[in-house]
Amino acid sequence: MAQLHIKLTDEVHDRLQKRAAEFNVSLQEYADQALGIAAEAGLTKMYTLRKTVDSSKAKFTFCDLFAGVGGTRLAFQAAGGKCVFTSEWDRFSQKTYLANFGDMPAGDITKIEPASIPDHDILVAGFPCQPFSIAGVSKKNALGREHGFKDKTQGTLFFNIAKILEAKHPKMFLLENVKNLRSHDGGNTYRIILGTLDELGYEVFDEIVDAQPYVPQHRERILLVGFYRKAFGDKPSFVFPKPPKKAPTLKTILEDKVDRKYILTDHLWKYLQDYAEKHRRKGNGFGFGLVNESSVARTLSARYYKDGSEILIETKGGNPRRLTPRECARLMGFPDSFRIPVSDTQAYRQFGNSVVVPAVEAVAKAMVSTYLELKPSEPRRAK
Repeated sequence: MAQLHIKLTDEVHDRLQKRAAEFNVSLQEYADQALGIAAEAGLTKMYTLRKTVDSSKAKFTFCDLFAGVGGTRLAFQAAGGKCVFTSEWDRFSQKTYLANFGDMPAGDITKIEPASIPDHDILVAGFPCQPFSIAGVSKKNALGREHGFKDKTQGTLFFNIAKILEAKHPKMFLLENVKNLRSHDGGNTYRIILGTLDELGYEVFDEIVDAQPYVPQHRERILLVGFYRKAFGDKPSFVFPKPPKKAPTLKTILEDKVDRKYILTDHLWKYLQDYAEKHRRKGNGFGFGLVNESSVARTLSARYYKDGSEILIETKGGNPRRLTPRECARLMGFPDSFRIPVSDTQAYRQFGNSVVVPAVEAVAKAMVSTYLELKPSEPRRAK
């Protein structure tokens, strides 16, 4: 094994040691993993994306939980914020996040002490949606597994957010999840979430936002915006922004030249057609989504890497093709400067799980506008 001797300042050494403790590994193990990911990501191009906002110029600070590859961070940085803490457990998403922001996210949020998280003005979190999504519930039912809050891994992660809200009392929050969250378990799941947030002292505004006015994709997500009453008063007001009137089409995100590897094989194309025909005869709506440059796509999912069936692009005189990872990034509103340092399979998963950046950015700017207008007082911290 090769050795590399590096001189570190006391400050950097202490920060590394703290992070290693969070992951419950030795300093050497943590440094080895971090350097390995950084090397693969390409340190020389790490800051090709928007620069992190300078602390002295930031309008607010925010905490980025369940960060994925940083779509929400992009949105809140564009609104003038400075990210002070990030958490994301998936190592491939960590790699993409590091390549674009220069920050290695902390790992499993369930192993992080809420009080150790830096103070912040806004908490943002797209907590895992599989336990509440229609597809996720159907899959878990088929496997005989629990869903919603009874899911012992992902379904209870909302309560980790609640613990952080209780410990840090950020002035505002933005939570993002699938539309089905409202109706899950006859509405009981959503009532528990709203009741918990109310008990923590937050006035909550919610809306189902479709990304279609921002990108050529029909993608509905529920957004919850919370205002801490001790900072804003008992009845703060907030209005979700109106979306653009003219929606883009797929022509705006398609690449001019695409590798032939993205074109479906004869075997896969026949399978998808036969599968769709079988369900058509049964009266079901299952099947592939064939679109062209004038279309708007279905919702991009994390399973897109399997066969690409929900969004297939027509080609001239041949089998349709999948979107490329870059096209998927554009479909989610990521700039072309966003680096994709992972395999196609991981990229499809990452963008399928992401937020639509411009849709969240619009809400973030509306939140900040309200924040500056109401001029919140400093809330009392929990003892």
